[in-house]
Amino acid sequence: MLRSWIVWVLVICIGFGGPAQAATLDELYQSALEASYRGEFGRAEQLWSEAIALAPDNAALWSNRGNVRVSQNHLEEAIADYNESVRLAPNAPDPYLNRGTAWEGLQEWDKAIADYQQALQFSPGDAAAHNNLGNVRLSLGEYEQALSEFETASRLAPGFAFAGANVALTLFQLDRTSDAIQRMRSLVRKYPNFADMRAALTAVLWQQGQRGEAESNWVAVMGLDTRYRDLDWVRQIRRWPPAAVTALEQFLALQ
Repeated sequence: MLRSWIVWVLVICIGFGGPAQAATLDELYQSALEASYRGEFGRAEQLWSEAIALAPDNAALWSNRGNVRVSQNHLEEAIADYNESVRLAPNAPDPYLNRGTAWEGLQEWDKAIADYQQALQFSPGDAAAHNNLGNVRLSLGEYEQALSEFETASRLAPGFAFAGANVALTLFQLDRTSDAIQRMRSLVRKYPNFADMRAALTAVLWQQGQRGEAESNWVAVMGLDTRYRDLDWVRQIRRWPPAAVTALEQFLALQ
């Protein structure tokens, strides 16, 4: 999980550019955010670069350009941006959180862990940092530690649905199937259009022989997000743990 660093950028213009330059920077900032949210990452990168040219000492701009570079899988360039953001704002948690995500993309697990732990030093209640740290632990096969991080993230941010989903998936990985199903069903009741948990329920219930409920959930999944048919996406992008991926693979093989 990446996080955009939202700041009021006009204040940094005082004393070096006057109102006209401040307005230009604010317009660039808003346009870059909008392009980022629309998924126009190349355009967003260009706009963030223009903003950086006007305000090179603004750490948020560097971090936000790093985010759109991560979204384009330009991970080394993103890390260079985050490094500059950290240099400019060494006590801010967001650049560490975001750089950790880039390190994850490069499978530099120790560096990712170090960045997430640093983010938590500055912001102990950061649910995103705990969730991301759980993802790293999951990738390393440290499932009990992953579960602890996901549970902390879910407790800190009860509305953070994917943290709750990660708890459920990790419970299944740890052979706590009954607990996993209970958590999945609870999330689906709370968020009926949550494709991730409906797909997980499909896989787990099918494996448990509850075929009717499994197929009913799958129909809903296909109406919400067809990416769950792609096991590579589930494994590498969504990053389900191995047991859940295997269960989904078994279901798909019989469709």
